[in-house]
Amino acid sequence: MAEGRQRHEWAIASNVMALIANSQRDRKRTRPFRASDFDPFARPRRPIRADVSVLKDVFIDGRMPRMDGVVQEASP
Repeated sequence: MAEGRQRHEWAIASNVMALIANSQRDRKRTRPFRASDFDPFARPRRPIRADVSVLKDVFIDGRMPRMDGVVQEASP
């Protein structure tokens, strides 16, 4: 019952967040936001694929990959 209430509350909050984000976005550069973009209970659209070398970079070498594929040094 508690999880159902959390899901309901997040559904309301994520709709409000999507409304605010869509009112502030640049229509020419970004796609419209959906409530599922902000809802932690929403299922991800697709899994993130990564090569085994990413695990080596993160856990052995201590470097963090960025979204553009460039690997940067982790700050202590």
